[in-house]
Amino acid sequence: MRKLSLLLAALLFATPAMAAVHITVEPNGLQAAVKYATDGEKVRAFALDITVSKGTIEGISGFIRGESTAAKPGYGIFPGNFGRYITVDPATGEVASWDPNGYTPVADPCDPGALGGLGTKGITIEMGALYYPTDDSSPNAPPNSGKLFTLTLSEPASVTVTLNEARGGVVLTNPDVAAIVPLSQATNVPIGGAGSTTADLLPASHPDYAEWVAVGKPPCWAYPRQCHGDADGLKESYDGGFRYAGDNDMAVLLAAWKVLEPPYGAGVAAIENGICADFARDREGSADTGFYRVGPTDLNILTAYYLVKEATEGAGVPGDCGGNLVP
Repeated sequence: MRKLSLLLAALLFATPAMAAVHITVEPNGLQAAVKYATDGEKVRAFALDITVSKGTIEGISGFIRGESTAAKPGYGIFPGNFGRYITVDPATGEVASWDPNGYTPVADPCDPGALGGLGTKGITIEMGALYYPTDDSSPNAPPNSGKLFTLTLSEPASVTVTLNEARGGVVLTNPDVAAIVPLSQATNVPIGGAGSTTADLLPASHPDYAEWVAVGKPPCWAYPRQCHGDADGLKESYDGGFRYAGDNDMAVLLAAWKVLEPPYGAGVAAIENGICADFARDREGSADTGFYRVGPTDLNILTAYYLVKEATEGAGVPGDCGGNLVP
C-alpha cells in the first residue's frame, strides 16, 4: 500500500461536496442496520450522529476495517480513531494491522462535536473509504449502496440518524457536487417491536437465563449460534462459502482473553462486546488467582466450529443456543 499518508490527509480534509445519498435504518429485533444508497455519485466519507429515544446503544458490528477492495468493499477508515490505533511505517507507508482492539467507527466522546459513545443515548460515526486506483471507476471502490454497520440497542426504542456537519457530514468524491441526504427513512425508526424488551431475548425457562441476567443481559447471547463460537451473529465469506465462527469471532475472544473480573481486574465488561466471547456462559479461574469470563473453555468451543462452512458447503454451525436475534 503506497501513499497512505497523502490519501488519508485528503480524506480528513475533503470538502463536503447535487447527488442524493439516502440513509436508511432497518430494524431486526433489538438491532438496527444503517444503510446507504446513492444516485450514482461515489461517497468518500460519512460523519453521522445516531441517537435513541430511550435506553442506550450497546454495540456496533458489521463494519469492515482497512482498505476497500473488490473482495471486501466498504468504508473501513475511521478518521477519528486512526491516529489512536493505527501504526503506519514512515518509510514504506504500510499499516502494521487494521484490526487493533478499539479501532471502530465510533468517535471518542472527547472529540469535538462527538456524542457520548457506546453505553449512552448517542454515538458519532466516522467512516471513510481508501482504495486504489482512486478514481470512481476503481474496481475496489465501495458500491453505490450497502450496509455501513449494525447497532444493538439495550431496549426497544426509536433510532434517528442526523448528519454531523461539524465533522464533515456526507462527503462525495467529486468536490463540485453537493450531497443531498434525505433522512426520512432514518428518523424515529422504531426498533424492537411493540411489547418487546431486553428480557424477552432469552426466556426465563432457558438454562442460561440466570447467568444471562447476572452478566447484564447481553443481546449477543440471543444469537442462535453464540454458544457455538459466533460472537457477532454474522456470517463471514470464505472460499466461496460462508461461516458463522471465523476470524472476527476469534478477534473478539482474543481481546477478552482471561481479562480478570473485579477486584483483580476491570472485567470483561471493559472490552467492547467481550462478553459475547463467553461461549460457555460461565466463569473460569479461581478465588485465589481471580475469575474471568473468556478462557480455554470458550476457545475449545470456538475451535470446534472454527471455519465450519454453512450448508450447502458444509455441516454448518448449529443454531440451537436458544435465541433468535440476528444482526
